[in-house]
Amino acid sequence: MESPGNGEFVIGWRLSIKTTLGEDIEGQVITYDRGSNIVVLQESGGSGPRRNFRFLKANYIKEFNLLSQEEDPLDLTNAYIDVNNIHAREEAATRQAEAEAERIGIGVTPEAQNIFDALSKTLPVQWEKTTIVVMDEVRVSSPYLPDNVKGGAPAANDRVKKVLELERKRLQARISTQ
Repeated sequence: MESPGNGEFVIGWRLSIKTTLGEDIEGQVITYDRGSNIVVLQESGGSGPRRNFRFLKANYIKEFNLLSQEEDPLDLTNAYIDVNNIHAREEAATRQAEAEAERIGIGVTPEAQNIFDALSKTLPVQWEKTTIVVMDEVRVSSPYLPDNVKGGAPAANDRVKKVLELERKRLQARISTQ
């Protein structure tokens, strides 16, 4: 195994890489940018005109094996880049990140976030400052006890109280086993 310590990657090298995150990657070095410390790999396994490129921060490379040295890593005579697909993937990733960010309460305790997460498994929920709003009508305010459940139809209100009680029991059991 070689170490990425010298910070140099030769264009054309076919490498087997293990990252610090435990990921195994095999690919050919397309380029290495010393300033940003990023190595660009053409991943192995692609067939036809489609190719997968990976931009990898060299700091995340734990170790690598040199498998071979090949010529002309960028034979682009049959290369195809689907820009629309790239934009669609970028937009989907952005939407996903925004949706995940909306699920994180600001200025709430970890316990409140756990309760929110538990409610979100079975019911549509959202944060309104530090209040959990369930099904756009039932509101659960701090300290997030069944007595703090207000609004909504009686059946919806009862359902939220029941889920809240069960989650509080689960959280208490988890704390007592630690």
